[in-house]
Amino acid sequence: MNRPLVIRLCNYIGDVVLSLPALQLLAAHGYEPHLYGAGWASTLLTGTGWAVTKRGQGLRARVGQLRSLRQQLRAAGAPQDEAVWALAMPNSFSSALELRLGGFAVAGFASDGRGFLLKKALPAADGPHAAESFWAQACGLLGQRLPIPDRISLPLTAAAQDRAREVIARHAGPQGDYVCIAPFAGGLVDKQPKRWPEFAAFAKRLEGLGLPILVCPGPAAEVEEARRLYPGAILIDKLPLDAYAALLGQSKLVVANDTGPAHLAAASAAPLLSVLGPTKTRQWRPWGPTVTALGGDGQWPDTELVWQTAQAIVNRP
Repeated sequence: MNRPLVIRLCNYIGDVVLSLPALQLLAAHGYEPHLYGAGWASTLLTGTGWAVTKRGQGLRARVGQLRSLRQQLRAAGAPQDEAVWALAMPNSFSSALELRLGGFAVAGFASDGRGFLLKKALPAADGPHAAESFWAQACGLLGQRLPIPDRISLPLTAAAQDRAREVIARHAGPQGDYVCIAPFAGGLVDKQPKRWPEFAAFAKRLEGLGLPILVCPGPAAEVEEARRLYPGAILIDKLPLDAYAALLGQSKLVVANDTGPAHLAAASAAPLLSVLGPTKTRQWRPWGPTVTALGGDGQWPDTELVWQTAQAIVNRP
Protein backbone atom coordinates (compact mmCIF):
# COMPACT_ATOMS: atom_id res chain seq x y z
CA MET A 1 0.00 0.00 0.00
CA ASN A 2 1.19 3.52 -0.85
CA ARG A 3 1.69 5.88 2.07
CA PRO A 4 -1.37 8.12 2.54
CA LEU A 5 -0.68 11.84 2.41
CA VAL A 6 -3.35 14.46 3.04
CA ILE A 7 -2.60 17.56 1.01
CA ARG A 8 -4.21 20.87 1.82
CA LEU A 9 -4.63 22.50 -1.58
CA CYS A 10 -4.36 26.21 -2.25
CA ASN A 11 -7.51 28.29 -2.62
CA TYR A 12 -7.19 29.41 -6.25
CA ILE A 13 -7.38 27.51 -9.53
CA GLY A 14 -4.09 28.86 -10.83
CA ASP A 15 -2.21 27.84 -7.69
CA VAL A 16 -3.64 24.31 -7.80
CA VAL A 17 -2.63 23.98 -11.46
CA LEU A 18 0.89 25.18 -10.64
CA SER A 19 1.10 22.61 -7.83
CA LEU A 20 0.32 19.69 -10.16
CA PRO A 21 3.96 18.73 -10.91
CA ALA A 22 4.60 18.53 -7.15
CA LEU A 23 1.50 16.41 -6.55
CA GLN A 24 2.43 14.09 -9.41
CA LEU A 25 5.98 13.76 -8.10
CA LEU A 26 4.70 12.69 -4.68
CA ALA A 27 2.34 10.16 -6.26
CA ALA A 28 5.18 8.76 -8.38
CA HIS A 29 7.32 8.28 -5.25
CA GLY A 30 4.91 6.15 -3.28
CA TYR A 31 2.48 8.62 -1.72
CA GLU A 32 -1.27 8.27 -2.09
CA PRO A 33 -2.64 11.83 -2.31
CA HIS A 34 -5.82 12.66 -0.41
CA LEU A 35 -6.62 16.22 -1.41
CA TYR A 36 -8.41 18.71 0.81
CA GLY A 37 -9.61 21.90 -0.82
CA ALA A 38 -12.28 23.91 -2.60
CA GLY A 39 -15.30 22.23 -4.14
CA TRP A 40 -14.18 22.86 -7.73
CA ALA A 41 -10.96 20.87 -7.16
CA SER A 42 -12.73 17.54 -7.60
CA THR A 43 -13.90 18.54 -11.10
CA LEU A 44 -10.57 20.05 -12.08
CA LEU A 45 -8.62 16.98 -10.93
CA THR A 46 -11.04 14.21 -11.91
CA GLY A 47 -8.54 12.88 -14.45
CA THR A 48 -5.91 12.24 -11.78
CA GLY A 49 -8.05 9.69 -9.92
CA TRP A 50 -7.09 11.23 -6.58
CA ALA A 51 -9.59 11.51 -3.75
CA VAL A 52 -10.74 15.07 -3.02
CA THR A 53 -12.54 16.21 0.12
CA LYS A 54 -14.35 19.55 -0.06
CA ARG A 55 -13.41 21.81 2.85
CA GLY A 56 -16.23 22.66 5.22
CA GLN A 57 -17.22 26.08 6.49
CA GLY A 58 -15.44 27.24 9.64
CA LEU A 59 -12.59 25.82 11.69
CA ARG A 60 -14.74 23.48 13.79
CA ALA A 61 -16.23 21.78 10.72
CA ARG A 62 -12.83 21.47 9.04
CA VAL A 63 -11.16 19.95 12.06
CA GLY A 64 -14.00 17.44 12.29
CA GLN A 65 -13.58 16.56 8.63
CA LEU A 66 -9.85 16.09 8.99
CA ARG A 67 -10.14 13.94 12.09
CA SER A 68 -12.67 11.76 10.28
CA LEU A 69 -10.34 11.52 7.27
CA ARG A 70 -7.43 10.49 9.47
CA GLN A 71 -9.58 7.75 11.05
CA GLN A 72 -10.59 6.54 7.59
CA LEU A 73 -6.97 6.31 6.52
CA ARG A 74 -6.16 4.36 9.68
CA ALA A 75 -9.02 1.97 8.98
CA ALA A 76 -7.83 1.56 5.39
CA GLY A 77 -4.48 0.27 6.57
CA ALA A 78 -2.29 3.22 7.52
CA PRO A 79 0.22 1.92 10.10
CA GLN A 80 -1.04 2.41 13.65
CA ASP A 81 2.46 3.02 15.00
CA GLU A 82 3.26 5.83 12.56
CA ALA A 83 1.97 9.37 12.20
CA VAL A 84 -0.35 10.14 9.29
CA TRP A 85 1.29 12.96 7.39
CA ALA A 86 -0.25 16.04 5.81
CA LEU A 87 1.28 18.70 3.58
CA ALA A 88 0.12 22.31 4.00
CA MET A 89 0.74 23.70 0.51
CA PRO A 90 -0.53 27.23 1.25
CA ASN A 91 1.86 29.36 3.28
CA SER A 92 -0.89 30.44 5.66
CA PHE A 93 -1.04 29.89 9.42
CA SER A 94 -4.62 28.61 9.18
CA SER A 95 -3.79 25.80 6.75
CA ALA A 96 -1.21 24.33 9.14
CA LEU A 97 -3.43 24.89 12.18
CA GLU A 98 -6.43 22.99 10.84
CA LEU A 99 -4.23 20.04 9.82
CA ARG A 100 -2.50 19.97 13.21
CA LEU A 101 -5.82 20.10 15.06
CA GLY A 102 -7.00 17.29 12.80
CA GLY A 103 -4.29 15.09 14.30
CA PHE A 104 -1.81 15.02 11.41
CA ALA A 105 1.95 15.34 11.38
CA VAL A 106 2.24 18.49 9.28
CA ALA A 107 4.91 19.36 6.73
CA GLY A 108 5.27 22.72 5.00
CA PHE A 109 7.22 25.93 4.81
CA ALA A 110 7.81 27.62 8.17
CA SER A 111 6.08 30.82 7.04
CA ASP A 112 3.45 33.09 8.60
CA GLY A 113 4.61 32.25 12.13
CA ARG A 114 3.46 28.64 11.88
CA GLY A 115 6.79 26.87 12.42
CA PHE A 116 5.76 25.49 15.82
CA LEU A 117 2.81 23.71 14.17
CA LEU A 118 5.03 21.75 11.80
CA LYS A 119 6.46 18.29 12.31
CA LYS A 120 8.74 18.89 9.33
CA ALA A 121 9.77 22.34 8.11
CA LEU A 122 10.67 22.17 4.42
CA PRO A 123 13.58 24.03 2.78
CA ALA A 124 12.79 27.02 0.60
CA ALA A 125 12.56 26.85 -3.19
CA ASP A 126 15.60 27.39 -5.43
CA GLY A 127 13.65 29.61 -7.85
CA PRO A 128 11.16 32.48 -7.58
CA HIS A 129 8.26 30.94 -9.50
CA ALA A 130 5.23 29.61 -7.60
CA ALA A 131 5.52 26.28 -9.46
CA GLU A 132 9.09 26.00 -8.16
CA SER A 133 7.85 26.73 -4.65
CA PHE A 134 5.31 23.90 -4.77
CA TRP A 135 7.91 21.62 -6.34
CA ALA A 136 10.33 22.40 -3.52
CA GLN A 137 7.73 21.25 -0.99
CA ALA A 138 7.45 17.85 -2.69
CA CYS A 139 11.23 17.51 -3.01
CA GLY A 140 11.69 18.49 0.63
CA LEU A 141 9.20 15.88 1.76
CA LEU A 142 11.01 13.25 -0.31
CA GLY A 143 14.44 14.39 0.82
CA GLN A 144 15.59 14.83 -2.79
CA ARG A 145 16.59 17.65 -5.14
CA LEU A 146 15.09 17.03 -8.56
CA PRO A 147 14.67 19.26 -11.64
CA ILE A 148 11.18 20.61 -12.17
CA PRO A 149 9.49 19.67 -15.48
CA ASP A 150 9.38 22.41 -18.09
CA ARG A 151 5.63 21.96 -18.53
CA ILE A 152 2.56 21.06 -16.50
CA SER A 153 0.37 18.15 -17.53
CA LEU A 154 -3.30 18.13 -16.48
CA PRO A 155 -4.87 14.68 -17.02
CA LEU A 156 -8.38 14.84 -18.49
CA THR A 157 -11.08 12.19 -18.66
CA ALA A 158 -12.73 11.04 -21.87
CA ALA A 159 -15.95 12.65 -20.63
CA ALA A 160 -14.25 16.05 -20.36
CA GLN A 161 -12.78 15.70 -23.84
CA ASP A 162 -16.19 14.68 -25.23
CA ARG A 163 -17.89 17.67 -23.62
CA ALA A 164 -15.34 20.00 -25.19
CA ARG A 165 -15.78 18.38 -28.60
CA GLU A 166 -19.54 18.97 -28.35
CA VAL A 167 -18.95 22.68 -27.73
CA ILE A 168 -16.46 22.88 -30.60
CA ALA A 169 -18.81 21.12 -33.02
CA ARG A 170 -21.64 23.47 -32.07
CA HIS A 171 -19.79 26.76 -32.22
CA ALA A 172 -16.51 26.52 -34.16
CA GLY A 173 -17.76 25.84 -37.68
CA PRO A 174 -16.69 23.15 -40.13
CA GLN A 175 -12.93 23.65 -39.69
CA GLY A 176 -13.14 23.59 -35.90
CA ASP A 177 -10.76 26.54 -35.38
CA TYR A 178 -11.53 29.14 -32.73
CA VAL A 179 -10.01 31.62 -30.27
CA CYS A 180 -10.66 31.63 -26.51
CA ILE A 181 -10.50 34.76 -24.39
CA ALA A 182 -10.22 34.81 -20.59
CA PRO A 183 -10.70 38.49 -19.70
CA PHE A 184 -11.79 38.02 -16.09
CA ALA A 185 -9.36 38.35 -13.18
CA GLY A 186 -10.15 39.05 -9.56
CA GLY A 187 -7.96 40.59 -6.92
CA LEU A 188 -5.25 43.22 -6.93
CA VAL A 189 -1.47 43.24 -7.15
CA ASP A 190 0.16 46.17 -5.37
CA LYS A 191 -3.32 47.74 -5.27
CA GLN A 192 -3.60 47.53 -9.06
CA PRO A 193 -6.25 45.43 -10.90
CA LYS A 194 -5.04 42.45 -12.93
CA ARG A 195 -7.48 43.11 -15.78
CA TRP A 196 -5.97 44.53 -18.96
CA PRO A 197 -7.79 47.85 -19.58
CA GLU A 198 -7.69 47.30 -23.36
CA PHE A 199 -9.15 43.79 -23.31
CA ALA A 200 -12.65 44.66 -24.58
CA ALA A 201 -11.29 46.74 -27.46
CA PHE A 202 -8.74 44.06 -28.27
CA ALA A 203 -11.43 41.35 -28.33
CA LYS A 204 -13.24 43.43 -30.96
CA ARG A 205 -10.05 43.54 -32.97
CA LEU A 206 -9.67 39.76 -32.68
CA GLU A 207 -12.86 39.42 -34.72
CA GLY A 208 -10.70 40.43 -37.70
CA LEU A 209 -9.00 37.05 -37.54
CA GLY A 210 -12.18 35.52 -38.95
CA LEU A 211 -12.42 32.86 -36.26
CA PRO A 212 -15.18 32.31 -33.68
CA ILE A 213 -14.27 33.82 -30.31
CA LEU A 214 -15.35 31.82 -27.28
CA VAL A 215 -15.62 33.14 -23.73
CA CYS A 216 -16.40 30.92 -20.73
CA PRO A 217 -17.37 33.03 -17.70
CA GLY A 218 -17.63 31.63 -14.21
CA PRO A 219 -19.94 33.28 -11.64
CA ALA A 220 -23.11 35.16 -12.60
CA ALA A 221 -21.32 38.51 -12.44
CA GLU A 222 -18.86 37.34 -15.09
CA VAL A 223 -21.73 36.14 -17.31
CA GLU A 224 -23.28 39.61 -17.26
CA GLU A 225 -19.91 41.23 -17.89
CA ALA A 226 -19.26 38.92 -20.84
CA ARG A 227 -22.60 39.86 -22.41
CA ARG A 228 -21.98 43.56 -21.88
CA LEU A 229 -18.29 43.89 -22.83
CA TYR A 230 -17.82 41.04 -25.32
CA PRO A 231 -20.96 40.95 -27.49
CA GLY A 232 -18.99 39.58 -30.45
CA ALA A 233 -17.92 36.48 -28.50
CA ILE A 234 -19.84 33.23 -28.17
CA LEU A 235 -20.70 32.80 -24.51
CA ILE A 236 -20.28 29.26 -23.15
CA ASP A 237 -21.94 29.18 -19.74
CA LYS A 238 -21.59 26.63 -16.93
CA LEU A 239 -18.80 24.61 -18.53
CA PRO A 240 -17.09 22.32 -15.99
CA LEU A 241 -13.44 23.11 -15.32
CA ASP A 242 -12.08 19.91 -16.83
CA ALA A 243 -14.08 20.40 -20.03
CA TYR A 244 -12.95 24.04 -20.06
CA ALA A 245 -9.34 22.88 -19.93
CA ALA A 246 -9.99 20.53 -22.86
CA LEU A 247 -11.63 23.37 -24.81
CA LEU A 248 -8.67 25.67 -24.18
CA GLY A 249 -6.24 22.97 -25.26
CA GLN A 250 -7.84 22.63 -28.71
CA SER A 251 -7.96 26.35 -29.52
CA LYS A 252 -5.84 28.18 -32.08
CA LEU A 253 -5.15 30.93 -29.54
CA VAL A 254 -5.98 31.76 -25.93
CA VAL A 255 -5.67 35.37 -24.79
CA ALA A 256 -5.85 35.73 -21.01
CA ASN A 257 -5.24 38.02 -18.10
CA ASP A 258 -3.40 36.83 -14.99
CA THR A 259 -6.18 34.40 -14.04
CA GLY A 260 -6.85 30.72 -13.37
CA PRO A 261 -7.87 29.90 -16.97
CA ALA A 262 -4.47 31.14 -18.17
CA HIS A 263 -2.79 28.45 -16.06
CA LEU A 264 -5.38 25.92 -17.25
CA ALA A 265 -4.50 26.82 -20.84
CA ALA A 266 -0.78 26.38 -20.21
CA ALA A 267 -1.38 23.00 -18.54
CA SER A 268 -3.47 21.96 -21.57
CA ALA A 269 -0.66 22.89 -24.00
CA ALA A 270 -2.78 25.64 -25.54
CA PRO A 271 -1.07 28.41 -27.53
CA LEU A 272 -1.44 31.00 -24.78
CA LEU A 273 -0.88 34.75 -25.02
CA SER A 274 -0.69 35.90 -21.41
CA VAL A 275 -1.24 39.65 -20.99
CA LEU A 276 0.20 40.88 -17.69
CA GLY A 277 0.29 44.23 -15.91
CA PRO A 278 1.04 44.52 -12.18
CA THR A 279 1.75 40.77 -11.95
CA LYS A 280 5.23 39.74 -10.84
CA THR A 281 6.22 37.88 -13.98
CA ARG A 282 9.02 35.70 -12.60
CA GLN A 283 6.69 34.42 -9.88
CA TRP A 284 3.30 34.09 -11.52
CA ARG A 285 3.57 33.86 -15.33
CA PRO A 286 1.89 30.70 -16.68
CA TRP A 287 4.34 27.79 -16.78
CA GLY A 288 5.07 25.94 -20.00
CA PRO A 289 6.60 25.98 -23.49
CA THR A 290 3.37 27.06 -25.26
CA VAL A 291 3.17 30.32 -23.27
CA THR A 292 3.97 33.76 -24.64
CA ALA A 293 3.84 36.34 -21.83
CA LEU A 294 3.80 40.07 -22.56
CA GLY A 295 4.04 42.87 -20.02
CA GLY A 296 4.13 42.40 -16.28
CA ASP A 297 6.08 43.81 -13.34
CA GLY A 298 3.90 46.92 -13.29
CA GLN A 299 3.68 47.61 -17.02
CA TRP A 300 0.94 46.60 -19.47
CA PRO A 301 2.22 45.66 -22.93
CA ASP A 302 1.77 47.80 -26.01
CA THR A 303 -1.54 46.90 -27.69
CA GLU A 304 0.01 46.75 -31.15
CA LEU A 305 2.60 44.24 -29.90
CA VAL A 306 -0.18 42.09 -28.46
CA TRP A 307 -2.02 42.18 -31.78
CA GLN A 308 1.07 41.28 -33.83
CA THR A 309 1.84 38.43 -31.45
CA ALA A 310 -1.73 37.11 -31.60
CA GLN A 311 -1.61 37.10 -35.41
CA ALA A 312 1.72 35.28 -35.41
CA ILE A 313 0.41 32.57 -33.07
CA VAL A 314 -2.75 31.99 -35.11
CA ASN A 315 -0.80 31.82 -38.37
CA ARG A 316 1.70 29.24 -37.17
CA PRO A 317 1.70 26.15 -39.41
